[in-house]
Amino acid sequence: MSSGNNCQSQALTKPALGEKEATELIDRVFGLKVSWIKPLPSYDDQNFHVGVSGNPGVSEGTDEYVLKITNSEDSQKPDLIEVQTRAMMFLSAEGFPSATPYLTKDGNIMSLECGGTGLGKKKYVVRLLTYLPGTPVAKIATNSQIFYEIGQLAAKLDKVLSEKFYHPSVKSLHRGQFIWNLANVPLLEQYVYALGQNKYRAVVEQVIEQFKGRVIPKLSSFRPCINHGDLNDHNILVDSNAASLENLQYKVSGILDFSDMSYGYYVFEVAIAIMYMMIESSDPLGVGGHVLAGFESILPLTEEERAALFLLVCGRFSQSLVIAAHTVLLYPENKEYLTITAQTGWKHLMRMLEVGREAVEQTWFETASTYANQAAA
Repeated sequence: MSSGNNCQSQALTKPALGEKEATELIDRVFGLKVSWIKPLPSYDDQNFHVGVSGNPGVSEGTDEYVLKITNSEDSQKPDLIEVQTRAMMFLSAEGFPSATPYLTKDGNIMSLECGGTGLGKKKYVVRLLTYLPGTPVAKIATNSQIFYEIGQLAAKLDKVLSEKFYHPSVKSLHRGQFIWNLANVPLLEQYVYALGQNKYRAVVEQVIEQFKGRVIPKLSSFRPCINHGDLNDHNILVDSNAASLENLQYKVSGILDFSDMSYGYYVFEVAIAIMYMMIESSDPLGVGGHVLAGFESILPLTEEERAALFLLVCGRFSQSLVIAAHTVLLYPENKEYLTITAQTGWKHLMRMLEVGREAVEQTWFETASTYANQAAA
């Protein structure tokens, strides 16, 4: 969902290829003939869903891919993009539903290309990724089962990346002032002006102050890991297998967008998942217990991590809402996509703070305990 730490420069970094340019690029770089192409919504990269032919000996008909053109700012960090892509390949080999790259004609996983007409002389990292089937969580009628599964997914993903994944450039995931890392909620102070002077700004400033006082001093007690960093309701795809519409059972069929990967902490991932699943529920304050139960079935949180969970969720709401408001000022034409979370996000954040940490945590922890007791029985 995000770019580097310098949001101010993003207005000049988002690619803007036309469909004709993208089609020619796929032919030139990957040696594939495009049968059809259509744009996909994006935050600050550019994505196309494409059908290609001209892959003789491998399959007949049309294969589907996603052409991902990384913004020019992040394209200046090829080591980081390489690690993210290698992580996707590693996860796919480990059985996770992750996309993998189609190699360039030179046998590489990505290519650095100059922008075409209207793009100046900027350079963009280009990748062609396998297209994953399924429906985004944002477009289904969610239930406690899928929330639990997503909690499990978040824990399994971080655990296998942290314990088994290695790459010579893995240190590039230490991203310092990266605005989307949950440790960097205090950096929002430089972007809150985008909210104007209203009750929302006051709420975010309150969250930032509490975060600085109660979360930042505790970071050293959290267990570190590699975070996916953006398991949101549009980045998780699901398929249903059900005998009837009344009893839909979902399984995760795709994990998208690894551009926010960074070193963080296990508790960050579950907080991020809780926040985005709240967006998709008719009982938003109850969601956290189901996601937490799934996560803790793989990785139980420590007492310190649990104590920070409420503020971490509030912090992620604040990040999403503030950076969206800031980015809308840069890309007003992309307002509909950028403000998807804001449509209900402000309401949920205000409600969380109104109900209060103690009551919300009690709901979450009691729900998680129910699952644990059932498992023990």
